Amino acid sequence: MYQGVRIAGFGGQGVVSAGVLLAQAGLVEGKAVSWFPSYGPEMRGGTANCSVVISDTEVATPVVCVPDTAIVMNEPSLPKFEPMLKSGGLLIINSSLIKSKPSRKDIKVIYVPCNEIAEEVGSARTATLVALGAFAGATGAVSLDAIENAMKKVFKRAKPEMIALNRKALEAGAKLKAE
Repeated sequence: MYQGVRIAGFGGQGVVSAGVLLAQAGLVEGKAVSWFPSYGPEMRGGTANCSVVISDTEVATPVVCVPDTAIVMNEPSLPKFEPMLKSGGLLIINSSLIKSKPSRKDIKVIYVPCNEIAEEVGSARTATLVALGAFAGATGAVSLDAIENAMKKVFKRAKPEMIALNRKALEAGAKLKAE
């Protein structure tokens, strides 16, 4: 099993944190992982993305040039990362903020209204967790339990109520399927 992922969006959306969680979830399950962030000097409000690799074997490079999955959280990320996606790959689109449609027909697409679902769950700050839930549900690369366990390691100061809220966001995202 190998899953190369690019997660992209505005700084402040939790894109880099989502990558850390995904990599930590892979570690929880005993997989080889890498995480490589990339963001402009603007940080909050500027563009941010990260590469995450989850594999059953040693990871050769942390940079994912041709991702198996791309998770795009904002409009500018769609035209940048859609072309990189491998044929047959998975594109997860935050349809709350992205109104454009992908141009490629050789990929699977899941439209996830991350912001709306996050609000319904109880916190706008869980939008990237909704996207991670969709990723876990669609690929099986990591389990929801592994992501929840990763949250406890990554967000050490998080209260149990916040972990439970984040779990609800993951589960809501995991229910969505590719078109």
